[in-house]
Amino acid sequence: MIGLAINPLAGKPETPGARAAIRSVFGRFSSQAIRVATCESHLNVYARNGQYLGMFQMGNFARSRFGHGWTPWAQARAAYRYFTYAHGWGPWQCKP
Repeated sequence: MIGLAINPLAGKPETPGARAAIRSVFGRFSSQAIRVATCESHLNVYARNGQYLGMFQMGNFARSRFGHGWTPWAQARAAYRYFTYAHGWGPWQCKP
């Protein structure tokens, strides 16, 4: 997770289409998912913190198991697969 106090992405715009992709993929959980991704990356698909990448800051294991890509849609779908596998937001540092 990128800490809010030292976030290098602060003030940078979110990736266009990020909210729409998350709403479409997460359905009834979309408000929660937008809060998590906002906290993790400011909705930026290129966010990076060590091994953690993307809007949802998924690590090496999660990306290898659930997928990754450089579009909001690819990252939302991968995060949703992880979310359903984990039965919620447990794996994420940020919570809704």
